[in-house]
Parts: sequence; structure tokens; C-alpha cells
Amino acid sequence: MSELSPLPVTSNSEESSRLRLLVLSNGHGEDVISVRILQELQQQPNPPEIFALPLVGQGHAYQQLNIRLIGSVRTMPSGGFVYMDGRQFVRDVQGGLLQLTASQINAVRHWVNTQTKLGNRKAILAVGDIIPLLFAWLSDASYAFVGTAKSEYYVRDEVDLLKRKNRGASWENFSGSIYHPWERWLMSRQRCKAVFPRDSLTAEILKKWPIPAFDLGNPMMDGLEPSIPRPRFYSADIEKQELARPLIVTILPGSRPPEAYANWHQIMIAVSAMMAVVTEQEFVGHTSGTVVFLGAIAPSLHFESIRQILESQGWHPHAEPPIKIPDTNALTFKQKNAFFILSQNAYNDCLHLGDMAIAMAGTATEQFVGLGKPAITIPGSGPQFTPVFAEAQSRHLGASVILVEEPVEVAGAVRSLLSNPDTLQAIAENGIRRMGKPGAAKRIAEYLMELLWTVNSDQ
Repeated sequence: MSELSPLPVTSNSEESSRLRLLVLSNGHGEDVISVRILQELQQQPNPPEIFALPLVGQGHAYQQLNIRLIGSVRTMPSGGFVYMDGRQFVRDVQGGLLQLTASQINAVRHWVNTQTKLGNRKAILAVGDIIPLLFAWLSDASYAFVGTAKSEYYVRDEVDLLKRKNRGASWENFSGSIYHPWERWLMSRQRCKAVFPRDSLTAEILKKWPIPAFDLGNPMMDGLEPSIPRPRFYSADIEKQELARPLIVTILPGSRPPEAYANWHQIMIAVSAMMAVVTEQEFVGHTSGTVVFLGAIAPSLHFESIRQILESQGWHPHAEPPIKIPDTNALTFKQKNAFFILSQNAYNDCLHLGDMAIAMAGTATEQFVGLGKPAITIPGSGPQFTPVFAEAQSRHLGASVILVEEPVEVAGAVRSLLSNPDTLQAIAENGIRRMGKPGAAKRIAEYLMELLWTVNSDQ
């Protein structure tokens, strides 16, 4: 990790200078990561006044902090997944993407010019990929970059490059990094004061060039503390307790309708395949013989639709949940010796309680893996969780993700995991290494305060 110098002591004249920060983000997940950093930034002494421009979507995540938005915001037909399909890009262009982009660039420049005329210290925080990074460079202001979209793990592990079947895959790393030369050029400009990659390996690679890369961790792993803390001290009969408890499988169908409903149907096929073998020795021998499926349903999804799909697969309402979760509105269902709990209000606890996950999600899968747990993934029809996305995610997260081609293969993957404790231990270490430890948002916020005090107000 690069060493950060102490925060400067401010004089009275400095205190009279106003601090301004403009955040640029390009997607819902990036908005959420930005907000985590900004929450920590607002806890700093003499925090800046914060503005935001979400380049994709409406930027609803910023509303919880009452952050003022500048410029035009609009939801494009692709939902932000332009890079998944060329046809999505055409639809976005027809929907006004080029005009929106031009107006947003002008809005950023106008904001910078206004702060300069007022004599305020200002800087830009770009969160996401090359698009907000490019906007930051075009602004003529000092900027920092939180790189959420790329990781060296997509193309390599700690030892060597990954072997790829696709001949065109060499393009991803043709210049010695997952970040292409033009992206590194933007990160190496004098006005780029800091780059915060998402993992240690990516930071290490970027330091081969004159890029101010700091390995401060991944904000995606912040804010995931469970409301029901896991026990820190173990009793003498912990092994007996472990065998007596149920196997808990967290279900992560994604958060974007209508895709998440199609994902839910696919996952239900996988669950049915597990139910067919749930009484076999491989399952019973490791647990009480009970399996609990824990459905983490995003608030953006229609809860009743999810419930109806579940009941159509033979699950019947049940009064008493087999495990405690902090959601009084959760619904419990039963089939054979298995239970299914649906919750829209206990996301963190669903992640922490699960022994493994069946997942068709982006951020949620990464967070689950970052807690040291395996996720079994199934490619969907998109627009996000396509076969291409799922394959890239499995490279990024390595051994922590078991990618199957069909839902019925999930049962075999679960059986394999339960019969290989050494594999589970390796997965635990791998997930934490690739996703990092909590606390990154606070560390980045502290550096941003230093950046705001040290940049020249005439830049």
C-alpha cells in the first residue's frame, strides 16, 4: 500500500476557502459505491460541499445524502449495459445518448468554471470506468479515480496470465495491463492526483507506470455488517453444533426487473434439482439434514411475483422460520425437509448466514464471495447476467465461483463443495484476497480530504 502523508493543518485563510467535490459515476452500482465514500467524507472535519452527476440513470442513491445533482440525467434503453451488446448501443443512440453526453460534458465544465470564479477549491471524483475518467480529464480540474469496472484478475492470477480459449482474449491484456494505454494515459496526467484500484493485484500492476495508484481496498465490501453478529467465541462442542445446524443456501437473483424474474425461474429449476437429492448422504452427513434457502430479494422487485413463482414450484407457506433473520415481513415456505425464506429487508444478514449461494447477480455475487464463501452461478439471457458476463465474473473471482451451464447442474456443484473442505478453505482465502477487507470507503475519504486541501484553486 502506498503511504499517505498526514492531513495538512489548515490556517484561517484556508478555512475561509470553500471545499467543493463533484462526483461522476456511470451506473447504479457505481452510484452506491460513490455514496459509501461520500458518507465517510461527510464524517470528516470540515467536509466539502458535494455535487454529483450520474452519467447513467437517475442517480437515486445520492438522494439519501441529499446530494445536489448537476446537469441532465436520463435512463437509457440499455440500462447502462451498453458494452454487453452492440444493439444496446444503437438503441441508446436513438434514445438521445449523444445529446445527453454532450450536455453532461458541458455541465461538468460549467461547474468547474463556476467554482473557479468563486475562488473555491474543487476536485472531481470519477467512479466507474473510462467514461467518468474521461469526463474528469476534460474538465480541466484536478481529479481522482475509483476504478470499479476492471481488475487484473480478469486476465491473470498472482502467478501468471490465465489460459483463454477465445483467440481475441489477448486484446484485453495486449499492453501488459487490463487497463489499456489510453486509460493509463488519463490516469497518469498531472491533474490526476490519485487512482484507487479495486484490488491489490491491479494496484501493483498500475504502479509499473507513472500512475498514483493507492491500494486502499474495495468500497464494495463496506456497509455489509450483519444486524445479528456471528459469535466470536466458540464453545467446546462447536463441531457438534455445526453438524446440527442446517445447510443455508443464499439465493441472489439480481435486482433489475424484468431480468431478475427470468433469473428467478432459472434458479427455481436449480433448487428443484437440489430438492431431488436433498436427503442423500452428501447433504445429510454435513448438516442436520435440513436445507434452508434464503432468498435475498431486492426492494426493486415485486415481492408478490417472486412468491407466486415459488409457490408454483410446490413450496407451501409455513409459520415458523427455521432460522432467525431480522425481517418481520419475511415469508417462510416448506417442502419436504427444506425451508425457503423470502426477505426484502435483511440483505446483509442473508449474505452472512449463507454457507454458499446460487447467484445470477453482479455486485451481490462479488460481495458474497468477498465474505469468503462460494457462489454457484448460472448464465442468463441478460441484459446483464449473460453467458459472457458470467464467464468474465468467474475469471474475476476465480475459485470462489463455480459456473455451471445449466440449472440442473447446481446440485452436483453443491455436493462437490460439501465433500471437499480443503476447497472451501481455499475459496475463503481467495474471496477475501480478491475483494479486500472492509474500511476502504473511509480510507479513500481521508485521502480525498487531503486532495481537496492541496489542489490549487486556480486549476
